[in-house]
Amino acid sequence: MSSTTYPVRVDAHLDEHLSRWLWLVKWFLAIPHFLVLALLWLAFVVLSVVAFFAILVTGRYPRSIFDFNVGVLRWSWRVSYYTYGGLGTDHYPPFSLDERPDFPAHLEIAYPEHLSRGLVLVKWWLLAIPHYVVLGLFLGGGAYAASDDVSQGWNGGLIGLLVLIAGVLLLFTGRYPRSIFDLVLGLNRWVLRVAAYAGLMTDAYPPFRLDMGGDDPGTGVLALDAPPAPAAPAPAAPSTGTAVTLPPGHVPAVPPAQQPFAGQPPTQGPPPTARHDIGPPAQRWGAGRVLAVVLGSLMALTALGLLAGGAALRIGDSVLRDDNGYLMSDSSTFESPGLAVTSRTIHLDDGSVDLDLASRWLGTVRVLATSQGTSDVFVGIAPTTAADDWFRGVAHSTVLDASGTGGDPETAYVDGPTPVRPPGDESFWVASATGPGPQALTWEPVDGDWTVVVMNADGTAPVRSRVAVGAEVPVLDDVADGLLITGALLLPLSGLVLWLAVRRRGPAPQASA
Repeated sequence: MSSTTYPVRVDAHLDEHLSRWLWLVKWFLAIPHFLVLALLWLAFVVLSVVAFFAILVTGRYPRSIFDFNVGVLRWSWRVSYYTYGGLGTDHYPPFSLDERPDFPAHLEIAYPEHLSRGLVLVKWWLLAIPHYVVLGLFLGGGAYAASDDVSQGWNGGLIGLLVLIAGVLLLFTGRYPRSIFDLVLGLNRWVLRVAAYAGLMTDAYPPFRLDMGGDDPGTGVLALDAPPAPAAPAPAAPSTGTAVTLPPGHVPAVPPAQQPFAGQPPTQGPPPTARHDIGPPAQRWGAGRVLAVVLGSLMALTALGLLAGGAALRIGDSVLRDDNGYLMSDSSTFESPGLAVTSRTIHLDDGSVDLDLASRWLGTVRVLATSQGTSDVFVGIAPTTAADDWFRGVAHSTVLDASGTGGDPETAYVDGPTPVRPPGDESFWVASATGPGPQALTWEPVDGDWTVVVMNADGTAPVRSRVAVGAEVPVLDDVADGLLITGALLLPLSGLVLWLAVRRRGPAPQASA
């Protein structure tokens, strides 16, 4: 076959009679496509990872995966051309990965027989960086502002800006300016070339060139290399319908209008020839196979998420525990001009006395408090009803948000004239600790409503203490093991589903004569 200028071809033609107003609601009309494409792009990413390792090991891009990923790019290009990446047609895009000659936007990528094993390691992130910078301007990330404050400028990208201008002109004049259309196609063509390169579909580096116009001028037409033949045209067929015998080796000329990708509207000439039919023929991706790929990809990502979560819990369980085996929060300073600092109500209720979730999930609870004043510290846990009765009319602060803003806890202060006895003299505490220096309270939690209280041991004001809270959380090991086991079982299952979906089918059986 003859060589091509670039193995990615993007073509489109502009509808002659575009609706003035339809473009205003295309975002709504295309919602079904956006939902489907979200799943297809998830599968695209998963299969691209599979293709990455296949290329790294074999130097070949698996053909079935290649056809699927090209189909996702093609589907995305059609939807973009219909909506706000082009606004070049009012024909609703088909729900299909295959090339559709009846739609005015086309994308074809030549299938590579061999890809560099080394290049696959760097081209999609390192080598493509210059193009990513350019695409940031085309697609968004750059600012186009008339004032010095770029935050008030346009951030939708050059393509979006040009399409918006074309849409406004279409609304008022009924015409899509051809010059804008040609430029928009050139910008989209650049984007899709880079997408194919970053998607590992070609080793040919995308040119820094703006090939404008509906017909792709930067790609040669694939043609079979024919042996030398006489230049004379083929004899004309007699009017009587008699068959004509061509000279040996003669290759009839193909009219320009019938050449592949000649840029003609779908009603003129034959449909475009699929460019990526190099090597094994492309296979059709039916709805069942597409659904299987999406399902397998979701399963694979779920499995990887479960494995990552289980590993993170395992690491956190072994690294974040203190010397006493507790998972502790950072210490924060809690203070009040009143006589105490109290927590909000802590509600523990598993709904069944047989489950005992409080102890199973939390294990032993530990509260560590250190006075920042001259008095000894007191820390205790009491039933909420008893604590509320005791602090009625007493000046105290309730913690609303332990992390607060900038690490400073957020509290609500309630004033009151009522004094209290030293907290150690009360009998309603279910657990408490008091004394100078750091004091550690330990408590085996049970169902109920509970309040944590920090005070000065002598019951005086103000109160200022550093407090940290933690628990053993014995269930963490079981959760980590469950995530790891589930992920380990789901990952090979997802691989089986993907393999069954992307493996190439044998040729269709031939009907017997």
